[in-house]
Amino acid sequence: MPVWYLTPIPNNFTVQLIIIVVVTILFIISAWTGLGKGIKILSNANMFLAIALLVLMFIAGPTILILNMFTDSLGGYIQNIVQMSFRIAPLNEEHRSWINAWTIFYWAWWISWSPFVGIFIARVSRGRTIREFMIGVLLLPALVSFFWFAVFGTSAIEVQKAVVADLSQLATEEVLFAIFNESSWSTILSIVAITLVGTFFITSADSATFVLGMQTTYGSLTPANSVKITWGIAQSTIALVLLYSGGLQALQNALIVAAFPFSIIMVLMMLSLYKALTKEKKELGLYLKPKPRNKQPVQKQE
Repeated sequence: MPVWYLTPIPNNFTVQLIIIVVVTILFIISAWTGLGKGIKILSNANMFLAIALLVLMFIAGPTILILNMFTDSLGGYIQNIVQMSFRIAPLNEEHRSWINAWTIFYWAWWISWSPFVGIFIARVSRGRTIREFMIGVLLLPALVSFFWFAVFGTSAIEVQKAVVADLSQLATEEVLFAIFNESSWSTILSIVAITLVGTFFITSADSATFVLGMQTTYGSLTPANSVKITWGIAQSTIALVLLYSGGLQALQNALIVAAFPFSIIMVLMMLSLYKALTKEKKELGLYLKPKPRNKQPVQKQE
């Protein structure tokens, strides 16, 4: 890996072991302090760093082109969302191989994460209305994600078109820093990005630790610290074993295998939500009933 992308530190199992140990200590401390302290502070720091990186890249990149691409791609997404949601290309082997390696893999990725993410978001959103939850969890993050991909995707395309660096020949983890290298703010962008990757890793792990603690203490909203520490160490140990045995491919295979039983759980969760909302609607009398018209007395003709 070129030194100007990150550092001359080699990418091997020893380095990965050190990183996982350090991150494990940090996310266990975060989970130990609870939702109101460590997890909240790191989540807020995540948002600040992500916005800072997005704004810096938006200014440093092709700003006008980014805005145009954002508008155009958002419109194309809205127009094709139904067709793209069911697209599996059964008669095109080339397209099918890409869908297997990308679309279906990320379906499985998020299905395997959904029970943890759903429970954690429900826990921190306690007291919010369904409307507030939908806007804050689905609508706003989706719009920010659209703009995020427009900023970094357009910047990457422009770097590739300028033939300054052939991004297709780089490892996935190097591409972002190769893009940064073409900016006058490359050092600042790289530092913010590395810090953001670390904080995202920590907040993902501490939220998973917190949820696992809830699930193994009969739904307790404040699981014991000993339970959270046990699950934190277990997560890191499993990650190390998978990395040592097969690297990223082993992690990907494990995620896909784990997604199948969770897909059944997701269906049951949907039915459970529908049942709970139906029951609440009946109890609160939340029905839309037409107002009865005032009937005028019919006058009899003599």
